Amino acid sequence: MNTADVVVVGLGAMGSASLYQLARRGARVIGIDRHLPSHTYGSSHGETRITRQAIGEGVAYVPLVLRSHQIWRELEAQTGSSLFLACGGLILSGPAGEALHHGKPQFLPRTLEAARQFGIAHEVLDAAQIQKRFPQLSLQGDETGYYEPGAGLLYPERCLEVQLEQARRLGAAVKTGEQVLKITPQSDGVLIETDKSRYSAAKAVVGVGAWAADLLGEPFARVLRVYRQVLFWLEAQNPQAYGPERFPIFIWMFGDAEGEHFYGFPQVSQGVKVATEQSQVSTHPDQVERQISEAETQSFLSRYVQGRLKGLGPGCLRSATCLYTSTLDGDFILDHHPDSERILVASPCSGHGFKHSAAVGEAMAELALYGRSPLDLTPFRLAQRPAWG
Repeated sequence: MNTADVVVVGLGAMGSASLYQLARRGARVIGIDRHLPSHTYGSSHGETRITRQAIGEGVAYVPLVLRSHQIWRELEAQTGSSLFLACGGLILSGPAGEALHHGKPQFLPRTLEAARQFGIAHEVLDAAQIQKRFPQLSLQGDETGYYEPGAGLLYPERCLEVQLEQARRLGAAVKTGEQVLKITPQSDGVLIETDKSRYSAAKAVVGVGAWAADLLGEPFARVLRVYRQVLFWLEAQNPQAYGPERFPIFIWMFGDAEGEHFYGFPQVSQGVKVATEQSQVSTHPDQVERQISEAETQSFLSRYVQGRLKGLGPGCLRSATCLYTSTLDGDFILDHHPDSERILVASPCSGHGFKHSAAVGEAMAELALYGRSPLDLTPFRLAQRPAWG
């Protein structure tokens, strides 16, 4: 039987960060993933992820992202890898600012409130100012914009690979192609059973994302749903116009209802990545439709891109699916399992977790080893997440 101080189950965004932070603190740690990170079956792939400092989902998230930005820069300095590109970020909303995003109304005013509370550099722009600065956008003329120069993008695959590499360098064992079947709390620790072996540890950190309900059971199954999302990379007629020196990450809320928004990135490889989010049709992570039809592509282009982003398409260079594992209120679960304080749960994150993952991993390591973290995780307790109807 393999033994460790902590076993990390799932090596996506939260798991790879937890493994690295545990190894960094000298713990004997084992990480297990059913696939080979970074894979395309979960929620931690797709070339780029948005990061922003003023968090409209709630001010409780701001300390997480600020600490994460520090950790990304520390990892870059240690390894020479480029993980975080601060190309600026633009959030667009209608004049009333009522738009809903990630389950939170008035997303733009809430973002502005967070920026002011934490002293985050930003500008508030009217439609004319936005249009002048970013002529790639086609506006109605009544939009308000929040611009944050310190926002930008993360390279998720690199972030995972660097943290796993550093964890290995510090002595962590990484087991891939191995599926965890059961986690059983015991009087002196936890027993982890996989399809290949058994492991014992004092603590377990579980970051399995879309598979959380299957592995952890109730009450997690009552508060989690999994949603298929689609990412598109569109051809730019003038790629330089969409380069990171001239174009920011953006979140564009053109209506007030859920789904009346989309987001995108500057071009950092081939094509400009754009996507929306849906929370109407749930799925199971092992039964996701990975194929993206031409009709699905054209529907996205006509509803979101045409008339808003100049010089993009009609060619779609490629597309991909990913998964959001969401709570009803759109907030995280960062807590211990109700059956045992030895089992810590570090996901899921309702589609906006990657930017916070470095700090979440650090907090999980601190909780597992010391029983406390300087970061306040009380807003993310399981008991505060409502059940789906």
